Amino acid sequence: MRIASVGHAVFAAVLIALGIQGLIKGDFTAVWQPVPRWVPAREVLSYLCAFVFLASGIGLLWRRAAPHAARVLLASLLLWVLLFRVPAIVRAPGSVLSWDGCAETVVMVAGAWVLTGDKSVRIARVLYGLALIPFGLAHLAYIKETASLVPGWLPAHVAWAYLTGVTFIAAGVAVLAGKVARVAAALSALQIGLFTLLVWVPIVAAGSKDAFQWSEFAISCALTAGAWVVADSYRRLRED
Repeated sequence: MRIASVGHAVFAAVLIALGIQGLIKGDFTAVWQPVPRWVPAREVLSYLCAFVFLASGIGLLWRRAAPHAARVLLASLLLWVLLFRVPAIVRAPGSVLSWDGCAETVVMVAGAWVLTGDKSVRIARVLYGLALIPFGLAHLAYIKETASLVPGWLPAHVAWAYLTGVTFIAAGVAVLAGKVARVAAALSALQIGLFTLLVWVPIVAAGSKDAFQWSEFAISCALTAGAWVVADSYRRLRED
């Protein structure tokens, strides 16, 4: 397997960066959080997660190792969803944040699934489509918080918050229905990427020391990479 796209390379680079960050911090990076304090051998587990990201990212850049690295990453993320994300939803099924947190991990799952090179890429796309819907609902449920993140030079902040929420939901439905799915996947990946570029990059570039903002920046980078890989899977299919 070769590096099939820029999205593939970006996904690998983000994994490497998050892996290094986790090893330096000695704690879970934002993509793995939240992890309860009562989890046995929590510190050891945090280093293991960091190593999985680092090794998977490096493996994805190596042609022969790429499919195997993607499978290890996929298995790790799926296990994480079952152990931590699904129980959070079961405990609070009415919480948008529980669904949103699960959706963030699922986007990474979808990206890893695509990079395994398996024929079941349709499942990865379905997972991605499902993940987009909680993103949209979160924007709409926390409209004031979303509007506050819109860059100051843009007018009508609340309108932008509503628009992004609705477009996430519409894109998710389109991907699931298979109607203009390629366009929907590409535009949703672009939207996530623009959030990273226009919202979080300026904040961290300004020297923010807010842990939450850095956490959101890391998550946004990971989501951008995962969405990019899924969107690229449609282009690769057309080329094949």
